[in-house]
Amino acid sequence: MQLGVIGLGRMGQIVTRRVLEAGHDVVAFDLEAEAVATAADAGADPADSITDLAERLGEKKRIWLMVPAGAPVDATLEELAPHLDDDDVVVDGGNSYFQDTIRRAESCPAAYLDCGTSGGPAGAELGFSLMVGGPESAYEEMTPAFDAVATGPDGHAHMGEAGSGHYVKMVHNGVEYALMQAYGEGFELLHEGRYDLDLEAVSGVWNNGAVIRSWLLELCEEAFREEGSDLGDVADRIEGGSTGTWTVQEGLEQEVPVPLIYTALAERFGSRADEGRFSRRLANRLRYGFGRHEVPRRE
Repeated sequence: MQLGVIGLGRMGQIVTRRVLEAGHDVVAFDLEAEAVATAADAGADPADSITDLAERLGEKKRIWLMVPAGAPVDATLEELAPHLDDDDVVVDGGNSYFQDTIRRAESCPAAYLDCGTSGGPAGAELGFSLMVGGPESAYEEMTPAFDAVATGPDGHAHMGEAGSGHYVKMVHNGVEYALMQAYGEGFELLHEGRYDLDLEAVSGVWNNGAVIRSWLLELCEEAFREEGSDLGDVADRIEGGSTGTWTVQEGLEQEVPVPLIYTALAERFGSRADEGRFSRRLANRLRYGFGRHEVPRRE
């Protein structure tokens, strides 16, 4: 398979590298020349524009977008549109809002697949979890690429019609918010409670056979090992994107109560207004663990 990749940030580079390692060809483009050079060093064919990329892909174009959600996706599609027809496939691998995805799928000349992507930088070695919406025939056409980028055939699945992949990823992120909040509150009670506890040891033993073992708990253990049980100078500020907000909004529209996700979202907003909660500091550090996001620190 020959795949065009547009957007060569951290995640786009991983997509490029994993597809190349699976024996496929990649044509790569990014607005940053340095990012294109990095992809070229990995074995990709560098393109100097979206038009150049489209021309290098030939008649049946298979294109994977890894650009930021929102206006950058629309701008990229607008530039791509003159080069696309109904034999082509475009995959949006970013965290786009599902309603925007439905609109784009209706107007895109090519078959449009929305691909919710989870796994963070760890996906470079392990592969991602991919939740894909859009035409099933296009999904099947892209299976070799999905096999390469995901953890394998079990790491991706067709969710349904346009928008469903990004919808499932949106809810996934809402669940992620709530899980991080639960771990944060539990460790805050241990930290402020009756005993002087080694929280690295607590999280380590919990991860060996306990009901609440998980990758997030492994990242708690990593955080306490590297920062100490008091989390050192990690700030009480939790950054994050829009997916939690979208999840809560959808819960309201569908009249489905999501109190845990709502509370976790409220804690994120609260962390940007005041200081003091250990649970927020742990959630801050966990975002580095799974996504290598920058860790705001106290002065």
